[in-house]
Amino acid sequence: MKNIFITGANGFIGRSLCKRLLAKGCQVRRAVRGATQMTMLPSDVETVMVGNIDLKTDWSKALNGIDVVVHLAARVHVMHDNIADPLAEFRKVNTAGTLNLARQAVASGVKRFVFISSIKVNGEGTGQRKAVFTERDVPCPKDPYAVSKWEAEQGLLKIAEETGLEVVIIRPPLVYGPGVKANFRSLIKWVRKGVPLPLGAVHNKRSFVALDNLVSFIIYCFDHPKAANEVFLISDGKDLSTTELLQKIALAFGKRSFLLPVPVGWMTFVANMLGKRDVADRLFGSLQVDSSKARDLLGWKPVVSMDEGLNPQIRQKNKKRLM
Repeated sequence: MKNIFITGANGFIGRSLCKRLLAKGCQVRRAVRGATQMTMLPSDVETVMVGNIDLKTDWSKALNGIDVVVHLAARVHVMHDNIADPLAEFRKVNTAGTLNLARQAVASGVKRFVFISSIKVNGEGTGQRKAVFTERDVPCPKDPYAVSKWEAEQGLLKIAEETGLEVVIIRPPLVYGPGVKANFRSLIKWVRKGVPLPLGAVHNKRSFVALDNLVSFIIYCFDHPKAANEVFLISDGKDLSTTELLQKIALAFGKRSFLLPVPVGWMTFVANMLGKRDVADRLFGSLQVDSSKARDLLGWKPVVSMDEGLNPQIRQKNKKRLM
């Protein structure tokens, strides 16, 4: 039985991970930043209040008796961020805060540190010059968030080399599943309402990972000997265009998809005129990852298909198998 400490436990991934670990009989402890978050969480998991995450955070109480740390908490991209030096703010939490936690984990006798990074460390997308991202790529982070995650990865591997702490770094692409927010949630809402979308002729390719698959892989990395000090890209193993994704969402919710075959070039032009180039890149650009290392080195395989991950009814039927 493992003693697991989770940061970011109140988030999209963290909540699912806590539930899965409790079902497996693990001892779970989680961190929250303040009393408000404390009242939002169920009482079946030990909870420790740590305040803001940065270079000065005291993790000693949270780490006592812990075998594995899963570090999910991070400062993520903020729309219309008006901070003068965004990179410095990202570094405070995502780089300095992560490395501070790792050093205190070493001092507390933690054996393994699982760090959830981002595919953005590899780059913003794949296309003609790069067909698919792999763990062997030279990292190419573009924005402050990705840079801070890459710097944290480097620091963790250095700590591992110096101390013997076993570090596992996971770079997921877009994660979807129950409770997903942001753009993916908007797509689901539009499809369920039957809103006609001009996305019927998009021929890009993007990798995704179901929440159940990511949680499964995180747990798989807790004690697999070959996972120590490795970087993994993880996905469902089946890449889709935006058009195909919307068709699958419609099928999962028993709706008809109303997708108009508007040329991508026209939509890209309009998006650029409206200052929405980032949105266009996500909808029309490609981002593919090769997750074969997780399968070949560790013997892991996805526990759900995308159809299962999208469909709440199928997921509920398979709940026992997932646990």
